[in-house]
Amino acid sequence: MSRARWVAVLTVVSCSALAQPVDTRQLVKMPEPAVATLRAEMRENLVTLNEIVTLVVAGKVKEAGVVAEQKLGTGVMGQHRDKPVEARPGAHMPPAMHDLGRNQHKTASAFAAIAATGDREKTLAALPTLNAACVSCHLAFRVR
Repeated sequence: MSRARWVAVLTVVSCSALAQPVDTRQLVKMPEPAVATLRAEMRENLVTLNEIVTLVVAGKVKEAGVVAEQKLGTGVMGQHRDKPVEARPGAHMPPAMHDLGRNQHKTASAFAAIAATGDREKTLAALPTLNAACVSCHLAFRVR
């Protein structure tokens, strides 16, 4: 590669690195086992959110509520208590992050109660609340 090309490549790489936005989210330091547990839970939550949306769209509103309660609701809080402390995400979260997590579980239970009525319009109106806490937390915190 010619010197001019090499300088051009380095310039592009440098400029693109500088153009990256600064990540202003709070870094939450956790032991790697807790990070692994949290990331696995987040992936499961995404699958569950997709399942709920799919059920609502199919008109299976009550079933969507059951899934929301069983997989995201308040009943799953503390699901990692049987793990060693270094693998429990909640034990390493700052209070604000923990509050967002608890609120997500409460929101899922509230959504489930609405869906249990079978009212599709009210359930559709409540659907965005399911991922609002997820979005808030992911915008405020990071583990890497």
